[in-house]
Amino acid sequence: MTDETQKAELTALQAALGAEHAAVYGYGVVGGRIDQRRRAQARAAYDAHRARRDALVREVRDLGGVPVAASAAYALPFQVPDAAAAVRLAAQLEERVAGVYSDLVRAATGARRGSAAAALREAAVRAVGWSGESVAFPGLAERAGDDAGAAGPRTSASPTT
Repeated sequence: MTDETQKAELTALQAALGAEHAAVYGYGVVGGRIDQRRRAQARAAYDAHRARRDALVREVRDLGGVPVAASAAYALPFQVPDAAAAVRLAAQLEERVAGVYSDLVRAATGARRGSAAAALREAAVRAVGWSGESVAFPGLAERAGDDAGAAGPRTSASPTT
């Protein structure tokens, strides 16, 4: 692997790690608002994102990087006052994670590419489970107007709605 390829892969890994941090945070919000019948689905997604996050931390370290830390809070794309909004947030979290994993698929090689493709597939399946809708190329259509790929860290300039 060339230095340039390794740098691109590390950058994409860090972005995926950042997206997983944001998803874990977001599912904390989802879990607080979701109704009882979908609580197990939210818990399974939360656990899956925590596991992916932990694996990405190890992969970043394996490439000699310092894993990006989670932010204390993340700006949500909209208010989440009830279970219906929690379901919409969960679907959006998965769509955004899928977008970041599509970038990692492009940047990665070998087994890491396969792992990124599996993560992309899992996020796309969860997104459909939450929204009831699918797209032809998960992770790509969602990126069309979303430069961040995941909820970004909350700053004074970040809107919360």
